[in-house]
Amino acid sequence: MSRSLEAPEPPTAFDVGLERFTWLMVGVVAVMVPLVFLINGLTKGNWGDAFLFALAVGVGITPEMLPMIVTVCLSRGALMLAHERVIVKHLDAIQNLGGMDVLCTDKTGTLTLDRIILERHCDVLLRDDPEVLRYAWLNSHFQTGLKNLLDRAILDHEELREHVAKAGWEKVDEIPFDFSRRVMSVVVSAPGGTRLLVCKGAPEAVYARCSGFALDGRVEPLGHGALERLEREFERLSADGFRVLAIACRDVEAQPAYGRDDEHDLVLRGYVAFLDPPKDSAAAALAALRAGGIAVKVLTGDNELVSRKVCGAVGIDAGAVLLGREVDMLDDQALAAAASRATLLARLSPQQKERVVHALRRAGHVVGFLGDGINDAPALRAADVGISVDSAVDIARASADCVLLEKDLEVLEAGVRVGRKVFVNILKYVRMGASSNFGNMLSVLGASVFLPFVPMTPLQILTNNLLYDCSQVPIPTDDVDPELVARPRPWSVGQISRFILLVGPVSSLFDFTTFAALWFLFGCADPERTAVFHTGWFVESLVTQTFIIHVIRTDRMPFIQSRASTALVATTAAVIAAGIWLADSPLGRKFGFVPLPWSYWPFLLATVVAYATATHLVKSWLVRRGWID
Repeated sequence: MSRSLEAPEPPTAFDVGLERFTWLMVGVVAVMVPLVFLINGLTKGNWGDAFLFALAVGVGITPEMLPMIVTVCLSRGALMLAHERVIVKHLDAIQNLGGMDVLCTDKTGTLTLDRIILERHCDVLLRDDPEVLRYAWLNSHFQTGLKNLLDRAILDHEELREHVAKAGWEKVDEIPFDFSRRVMSVVVSAPGGTRLLVCKGAPEAVYARCSGFALDGRVEPLGHGALERLEREFERLSADGFRVLAIACRDVEAQPAYGRDDEHDLVLRGYVAFLDPPKDSAAAALAALRAGGIAVKVLTGDNELVSRKVCGAVGIDAGAVLLGREVDMLDDQALAAAASRATLLARLSPQQKERVVHALRRAGHVVGFLGDGINDAPALRAADVGISVDSAVDIARASADCVLLEKDLEVLEAGVRVGRKVFVNILKYVRMGASSNFGNMLSVLGASVFLPFVPMTPLQILTNNLLYDCSQVPIPTDDVDPELVARPRPWSVGQISRFILLVGPVSSLFDFTTFAALWFLFGCADPERTAVFHTGWFVESLVTQTFIIHVIRTDRMPFIQSRASTALVATTAAVIAAGIWLADSPLGRKFGFVPLPWSYWPFLLATVVAYATATHLVKSWLVRRGWID
């Protein structure tokens, strides 16, 4: 486990999605910029100006605000999550939390109250036996490893402390617990000088180390038939919801040290059984997660029967169960299919939990893992988003991406909603910036072919791009429609590509109508009026792409069914006003702008209305077809 935690963390779904989008934009720039350079160089004959123009186009098509928008969205999301009692250690975990469609969770403390109570201490026939409790107490008292909740429940029987001290029990050696053996043993010096090895662990693991069982003061051989009867008694306890540990012991010879090889020929003494009642809030929280499109899978080291009992109590259908021994028999592909079907995965070791998480991710899921124990650390690191609690062991908190201040699924469900809202706002910028810039570059290509001059100077392109970027700064503050956070929203470069390729050309269509109007209606065919053309397209481009933010940000009818935040509305109005003022101001002369004729403004208004309507219709068609969310 330690070595696995030292390995580099695998890229998360957010990392992969962002990288794919980056390469998509690199590909667009790599194609468009050389084309613009060659077309303008060949048609205009000035290769120096063509190079500067192509360079400006390359800057314009790049979504350079993406790092800022992503960081501010995630930072704001971290503050919102803090109010929901979720502490974020890694910012990109917020989007992974929102994109999560499978939650793998441990059982203890998440589905249960995490209040372990020792209910039974019994012999192999489930009759109360104080000797069994005494042996269990010796084991838990003398072990030096991390005492878990089961050990603490045993040690709560303080009346045994004085008895052990008076009898003169002393520790000789210890064989520590590990997740492959699933047992731990102590060797103690008994009254009279004999040495006793006391073993405690998972019943099936203890059975394998026993040669007999104690009953009514006799030791009976552990034959095949006897083992079946013992297993049935153990299963009765498990089916009633008890977590069960078996207790076995044997006398050992004196020797300098003891090890795993000494755990043999034990005598089974009986069982200690614990109850950890289900949480009252778990069923409602799980229902809310399922309604939000998140499949919940229970990954536990406990046996199948007790896990089924708890799952049934909190409303989880544990019909499909996958056991640890079955996991080891499956290759990666088969495990991915089996883990996708199973709801309960029981008797898992830490490495098996990690392997299951990897398998689910390979199957295309965005996986979250909620755990708080040492055995959960590898799976926490393997998940897209590792989630722990502030009361977890140190290694679990260190391996997690998010820490819940309350060990409650209701807290997690609130965090998921925040994560989805954050991602929706990031996606707004990606869609708006990429589709608008792509459309503008198509317009530049068309204009470069047919116009005897460049449609805008490099300085004007950069100014347009700067103002447009300013209008998008408040996107992290924007409101989000409820249906957009109703289910997981992972990165989908395919959806983004479709949006760019179908919405971007709508922008170009109205750019071309503007080019035609400027050329034929406003006399820009005259070389003396080139500045009018530059100014007219600058204003039209800035106003339409800034205004269209409000159409693209929602799947609803903009302004009527869904309104942007006050900050986004204010920056939209300010940037549009700044662009119009710049075109007719003394400062604008330094950028090559000139006053536009009054007749141009009604044409611009009609263009904006038509463009917004067309974009809304295309967007709605894409949503109805299921091509975008």
